Amino acid sequence: MPDAARRPRDKRYASAAQALEGVVANNQVIAVGGFGLCGIPELLITALRDSGVTGLTAVSNNAGIDGVGLGLLLQTRQIRKMVSSYVGENKEFERQYLAGELEVEFTPQGTLAEKLRAGGAGIPAFFTRTGYGTQVAEGKETREFDGHMYVMERSIVADVALVKAWKADPSGNLVFRKTARNFNPMAATAGKVCIAEVEEIVAIGDIDPDQVHTPGIYVDRIVHNPAPSRRIEQRTVRAKGE
Repeated sequence: MPDAARRPRDKRYASAAQALEGVVANNQVIAVGGFGLCGIPELLITALRDSGVTGLTAVSNNAGIDGVGLGLLLQTRQIRKMVSSYVGENKEFERQYLAGELEVEFTPQGTLAEKLRAGGAGIPAFFTRTGYGTQVAEGKETREFDGHMYVMERSIVADVALVKAWKADPSGNLVFRKTARNFNPMAATAGKVCIAEVEEIVAIGDIDPDQVHTPGIYVDRIVHNPAPSRRIEQRTVRAKGE
């Protein structure tokens, strides 16, 4: 086999806009990693806003805050539906929902994580006790196992996954840093196309295989963001003398 055929493909793109080009389109399901503002792919979200695509279904733990993260796409009305577990930090989200301008599918946090994980694993549905007897279970199949009632949840397969990692090599092997890992690995595997925003790019072979959190086989494109903003949603400090 020629050496060129054995050489790993370089998945790096020069900008977030180029990484999204030819991939994103109107009315897609977009899975986005992050928890609050921790571990969000900020450059990719901004580029998604600038792309002008509309009618999106965004699958993410929450929608950032006003004007930051997915809050940018709410401001521009590019999101038609949110599948999320928490919305308390975003006033525009609340306003659009109460006004009937935004469709919302509230999903328990652990169930949302499993829906993404199952989608990436090729599992079409699963049963969970979470939500049984509540509005979460309305319209869904329920079944008894070993004396307990369970709700059937469909998995999620997204058209595109946008994730944020700490470190990557050019072939797309990803390493996440501490709590910034959150929903990112599940979102990455659930996307038919996965685009990763990374802080540091190292040479192939520099990442110990045992330290890889998401293998490059799941990642299609990479964009470098060496200086993320690291915003804090709410900063509470103690007054002097207290």
